Amino acid sequence: MTIDAVAAPAATGMYTTTPTRAPKQTLDSEAFMSLLVTQLRNQDPSSPMDTNQMIAQTTQLAMMEKLSALSTTADENFSLQMRVAAAALVGQNVTYTKADGTSATGTASAVSYAGPVPQVTINGTNVALDAISGVTAHPPAVPTVTA
Repeated sequence: MTIDAVAAPAATGMYTTTPTRAPKQTLDSEAFMSLLVTQLRNQDPSSPMDTNQMIAQTTQLAMMEKLSALSTTADENFSLQMRVAAAALVGQNVTYTKADGTSATGTASAVSYAGPVPQVTINGTNVALDAISGVTAHPPAVPTVTA
C-alpha cells in the first residue's frame, strides 16, 4: 500500500498568515507615526511621556513631510529647467562632446523628452543635453541682391 501526499487545507480565520511588508529604506510619516503610537502604548502609566517631548516629535514629523515635499518640488523644477533649456537650443549652433571625447558642432533641429535627460537632435544625431558644451547664435541670413 502506498501513501499519497495529502495537501493541507488552506488556513482560514484567525490562523491565516498575513503577508509581510517589505522593509523600507527611508523613514516616512507612516513609520514615524507607527513608532510614536507604539511608544505611547508601551509607556509606563506612572511615568507618562513628557508633553514637550511629544510636541517636539510631532513637529519633527511635520518638518520631515515639508522637507520631502520641498525635495520633490526641487526635482520637478530642475526637470522643467532642463526641458526649457533644451527647447531654447533649437535653431542654434551647438557644440557637443561625442562618445569618443572629440567635439562636434552642428545645428540643433529638434528635442526629445522621452528619457530622463532631454535629447537634442544635432545634424541627425541625438545628443544628451548634458553633453552640450557650447551654444552660438545662428547668423542671420543675408538677403541676396540681384541687379
